[in-house]
Amino acid sequence: MNELTTDLKSLHEATLNNLKNSKANNTLRAYKSDFRDFRAFCAKHGFSSLPSEPKIVSLYITHLSKNSKISTLRRRLVSISMVHKIKGHYLDTKHPIIVENLMGIRRVKGSIQKGKKPILINHLKSIINVIDEQKIYDIKKYRDKSIILVGFGGGFRRTELITIDYEDLEFVPEGLKITIKRSKTDQLGEGMIKGLPYFTNEAYCPIVNLKKWLEISKIKSGPIFRRFTKGSLLTNKRLTDQSVVLLMKEYLNLAGINNKNFAGHSLRSGFATVAAESGADERSIMAMTGHKTTQMVRRYIKEANIFKNNALNNIKI
Repeated sequence: MNELTTDLKSLHEATLNNLKNSKANNTLRAYKSDFRDFRAFCAKHGFSSLPSEPKIVSLYITHLSKNSKISTLRRRLVSISMVHKIKGHYLDTKHPIIVENLMGIRRVKGSIQKGKKPILINHLKSIINVIDEQKIYDIKKYRDKSIILVGFGGGFRRTELITIDYEDLEFVPEGLKITIKRSKTDQLGEGMIKGLPYFTNEAYCPIVNLKKWLEISKIKSGPIFRRFTKGSLLTNKRLTDQSVVLLMKEYLNLAGINNKNFAGHSLRSGFATVAAESGADERSIMAMTGHKTTQMVRRYIKEANIFKNNALNNIKI
């Protein structure tokens, strides 16, 4: 009997471990962070947070709706549900009291989301030009230019960008192949390869600038985008994804561009928007960005074409 109990306990622990490993560490951290807020809400009002029930979750969603976007409400709902699953509890998030409440909130608030601004060609050129104007060492200039240009040219997520190693690069006559070992939508680590062709204008070409960066930095293995010490000495430490955002915002500001509505996602969305403006179809864009669904890509295409097929174009005034 003891052997059976021990065996079942082992199976239970292994199952919970599998549930945890099914999600990336960043995702699990987000779940825990969201659940902490839910737990605080429950503690304040004398409710049980784990296990909880649809009625309590619905009250929490209503509470959040005063100052949160619909996308935030949906994310919190997923987080609460996943924490329940990981801890071995069932929570019916499809219960009418939750679904109908969310629909009602959506009708009242509206569901249009205003995203961060994309980095477009004029922004990209302004950033590169202003980097060249800075009185800093060339080694830092080429690192910063390479981050911005490769991030834009490959439609990278910032987390993908900072994980690139020298071993992931393959320079070919047509351009550059970059192997992405894992990404947000590739939780199983199947990987993908992005191909960046040479740009006509070498000043803004990600491959030309990256080659110069690798040459001047003498990087031959490990992370390609690394931190500097205060004395501009290159370290072996990989840049953080937040560093990419701060870098981009700094140069936007120096270029005289209000950086308030730009974020780490702006390089990726910028690539998709510019590609759509140039006539690229959604499959071509998705092949580069790694989007698994067409919803967001079609949004980029729609926004990029807002003036191309505008009914007002046929009105002569």
